[in-house]
Amino acid sequence: MSNSTRAINKILVLLIIALVASAISVLIYLQALNLLQTGTTATSPTTTPSWGSVTISGAGASFLAPQMIEWSRILAETKGLRVEYQSVGSGAGRDMFFNRVVHFAGSDPPLSRKLYEQYSGKVLQLPVVVGSVAITYNIPEIPDNKSICLSSHVIALIYKGDITYWDDERILNLNPDLREVLPHKEIVAVHRSDSSGTTAVFTTYLNKASPEIWVSELVGFSIDWPVDATGRGVGGKGNEGVTQVVKTTPYSIGYVELSYAVTQRLRVAAVRNSEGVCVKPTSQTVLNAVRSSATRLPQSPLDDWSDVLLQMLNPPGEDSYPIVSFSYIFVYKAYPDKVVVEALREFIRWINTEGQEHMVPGYLPIPEEVRSINLKALDLLSVGES
Repeated sequence: MSNSTRAINKILVLLIIALVASAISVLIYLQALNLLQTGTTATSPTTTPSWGSVTISGAGASFLAPQMIEWSRILAETKGLRVEYQSVGSGAGRDMFFNRVVHFAGSDPPLSRKLYEQYSGKVLQLPVVVGSVAITYNIPEIPDNKSICLSSHVIALIYKGDITYWDDERILNLNPDLREVLPHKEIVAVHRSDSSGTTAVFTTYLNKASPEIWVSELVGFSIDWPVDATGRGVGGKGNEGVTQVVKTTPYSIGYVELSYAVTQRLRVAAVRNSEGVCVKPTSQTVLNAVRSSATRLPQSPLDDWSDVLLQMLNPPGEDSYPIVSFSYIFVYKAYPDKVVVEALREFIRWINTEGQEHMVPGYLPIPEEVRSINLKALDLLSVGES
């Protein structure tokens, strides 16, 4: 090879090295520019949440279901945290939880004193929403600008089967302005057919407000409805089922979580409260009930919450709606999987902070003092055998 050829090759090598160096400089400049503009680098790895790809599973109260479904949607979109919730009723959800089929349960009532003692120190109870049981009805003759009023006595007598017609004198006395409107039609009393926390709240209310009519034997998640013996009782599965039956059955009455009545445009009755005032469930009347009743709360998710429901039902106050309840989730204090524990911590943290700003119509955020109690669960949750 001639000296001139060697010189040309050397020049070409130097030129290639210079071009590569220039290209690298441009890339470094562009990367720095991107950092200044966005605060991130093009090559920075995406941070993976500590819970990874785990899915938290829950089941229980249909009372809670619309809110839980909305929270699950937002968590998946914003946090990448997957939460699956089955609306199977409080009773079935509790069974799945205690049989370790799901990570958490949704329940309208808290644990009874007996169950609390059985699982003391092992299960955390977290009230996560404020809801109310609405009395719905389908009476075509009542104008849209008017609403029926019912008392605990009348509601109890309807579900006992003792009040048969809508123009019964005991109903007319509560509704003098509807005396010429209420028809001589048989009442169809719609109730839950499954094991239901909504039923437990509803029957507990009837027993507290009218114990001489609605005895303690008729309180529970699932009961033998006296009205069924008359042929005028109809069961529906879940709040969804009761809503559908009332919506499609003229002259029926039912009880559902308020959110279902709102979203399905059901007529909602006013209920006479402890002060003798007929009050409809609204954000304000439900909030009034919470403020006047939830004054002696437990101080930890590990405490006994069994008395809280009775405190909240039929509370004092002229502007208080009488059928109000927290809805709870139950989680174990310990889980063997560290990733599950981390995911549950984020789930509980979020629904007690940002999640309270995303309430479905018909639900109210929990008070600040309840959020503070719930957030103690973050330190209580641990890895281990429950």
